[in-house]
This record gives sequence, structure tokens and C-alpha cells, in this order.
Amino acid sequence: MTGSVSDDTVQGPARVGRRTKDLIPTLRPGDVAVIDHADLDRVAAEGLVLADPAAVVNAAPSISGRYPNIGPLLIAAAGIPLLDGVGAEVMEAVRDGDSVSIHDDRLESPTWSGRGTRQSIATLEQVIEESRDAIGGELERFATNTLEYLRTEHRHLLGDIKVPDVGVDLTGRHVLVVVRGHDYREDLDALRRGGYLDEMSPVLVGVDGGADALLDLGRRPDIIIGDMDSVSEQALRCGATLVVHAYPGGRAPGGDRLDALHLDYEVFEAPGTSEDIALLLAHEGGAELIVAVGTHNSMVEFLDKGRDGMASTFLVRMKVGPSMVDAKGVSRLYQSRVRKGDMLLLVVAALFSLIIVTAVSQPARLFLENLWNALRLG
Repeated sequence: MTGSVSDDTVQGPARVGRRTKDLIPTLRPGDVAVIDHADLDRVAAEGLVLADPAAVVNAAPSISGRYPNIGPLLIAAAGIPLLDGVGAEVMEAVRDGDSVSIHDDRLESPTWSGRGTRQSIATLEQVIEESRDAIGGELERFATNTLEYLRTEHRHLLGDIKVPDVGVDLTGRHVLVVVRGHDYREDLDALRRGGYLDEMSPVLVGVDGGADALLDLGRRPDIIIGDMDSVSEQALRCGATLVVHAYPGGRAPGGDRLDALHLDYEVFEAPGTSEDIALLLAHEGGAELIVAVGTHNSMVEFLDKGRDGMASTFLVRMKVGPSMVDAKGVSRLYQSRVRKGDMLLLVVAALFSLIIVTAVSQPARLFLENLWNALRLG
């Protein structure tokens, strides 16, 4: 069954999922995605747009007004109807596969009906504008939390860190750390087209779903690191070294999944985010240069990820220092370089032109014949 739209009514089979990133791979065009995702982040919204559902129904507010998140705006701009704030009961009342319909602000299913807010570009832009006026208070809370985390975490991240042996020599090499964050697809494609991946052959590190991003590009990750909650089984079985992020105290929830799959792995115990410890792994392993794709740097990106501060990221960036660069800078550098392949093509074109000129020009032929005879006699 496929979704349909008629007279402002949207119909289709419901696909229900509490974790948006887990639901997205199961969606098919025409499905009605039923999610529970407060302040829908940009990366999740981009995934939903690519899945092309008939509509998105959110039990929670897709934008609360705490900060200007653009995720829901991407949904609306793609022409996908967004019914917002329907209520938590929809997650239990609507069953996966139920035929549902949306008319104006009402959702109807065989077992339940309810109302929400039918969002549009205009309504979302208004909330985004209002949230910009209120960002000061959120910024103050974010800064306070960051300073508090700095006080408690700096000893763990700036002191001696026990880095696991991943069986991959990073000494003196470039390491590409891929996080499925903002613009990661564009950055990876730019690195491929610019020739960086082929010329430098960096060690490829996928942070959770970043491993799938590398596979989508036709590259096999050397190391996969993270909580293992948003990486596919295909990626986990690709032959990469698996490193589970364990939190201070030893709790490593990602290990349960790998144990169930009977996969071997190393454990890296450290505070902070998985992308932080991926950078630390590369730095402590002696990488000459760490190229970051999709990593989070701004307050809005961290709020999108549900984090109240960025202390660990701040500390890790301090420790890694000048050995880390953003992928955008690297791709621009390689776009401006003359690559070996381009030089070879230029040489071949020049030789071809010389052969053509020689073939049609009698003086050129006589000159080359005389030169050849002189070389033979000499």
C-alpha cells in the first residue's frame, strides 16, 4: 500500500518508531512516519526527507522554541506534511502498518484519532524567529553547564588516557574521522572528488553511523567506534576493528549488541561523546593529521543532539590542537591542486598532439627522421 494525497487529505500505512534514526531505514515512499522527537534535529530531518514519506506525525513538538532548530523547516520545505504535538498516546494507540489518514490537523486510524498542529513554512519560521529572541537564556544555561563539566571532566580528558590497541598503525598517517552530522554527505563527496581519499589513503574511522556513510561512498572503514546504536549490522561485519565507547565506571551499552552478534571488540573508557574519543584515539595513536567530517562544533548542533554543554569537545579540541582540520578546508585545498592524474592526462594529451602534428607536417617528419639518424650514427 502506498500513500496518497487528495483534497488536502494524506493517507498511508503508519510506520511507528520512538527512535527516529532507527525508524528511517524502514521507511518507504508513501508511508506515514509516526515519531516521538522533541526539537527534531537537522540530521534526522534530512534522513526523513530522503525517505520521502507521505507525512510525518510527531507526538512531541518538532520545535519547542528553546533554540532555532531548522529540522522541521526542512520537512516543510520538502513539501512533506508535518503534524506536530499530537501527544504521547499516539505511539501506543497507532499500530505499525495501520492505515491512517491526516486531514487538516486531525489524525485518524482504525483505533484512534487525535489532533495536533499542522505546521507550514510560515508557522515554523515564526517560531524560529521567536526562538532567536529567547536564545540568550539558553546560551547562559549552556555556558554554565559547560563550565561545570569542564571542572569535573578535565582530569580525565587532559591527563593520561588508556587507549585500546586497535591493531591499526596510525603513526604519521592521516586519519579521517566521519560523524553523521551536518553536511557529512557533501563533505565526503568533496573529499572523494577532490582526490584526497585516493592520494592520501587516510585511515578511515566511522563514529557509529559514520561507518555506513563510508560504505555508502564505497569505502570500508578501518575502525568503527561508538555506542553501536546507530550503525548497521552490515557495517559491523565489514571487517573493521570495533571499539565500544565505555563511560567512566566501565558501563559500555554498545557491548551488549556486539556480544549478541558474536563480534569481537575493544573497549575505550572515557567521558565525553563518541566523536570526542575517536579524535583522542587518532591523536594518541600518533596521527599526523586528523580530518573531521560531520563533527559538532556549535551550540545549536549540541542542542540538536540533546546535550546541555560541550565541555568534552572543548577539551578534546584543545588537546588535539593543530593536528585536526575540518574536511571543508581539506576539500578546498585539494580542489585547487594539480593532481597526479590530471598531470598524466596533460602529458598524454601533449604527446598525442605531437604525434598528430608530426603525421601531417612534412618538415616535422624530416626533422625527427634526421634527429633519429644522427642518434643512430652517433
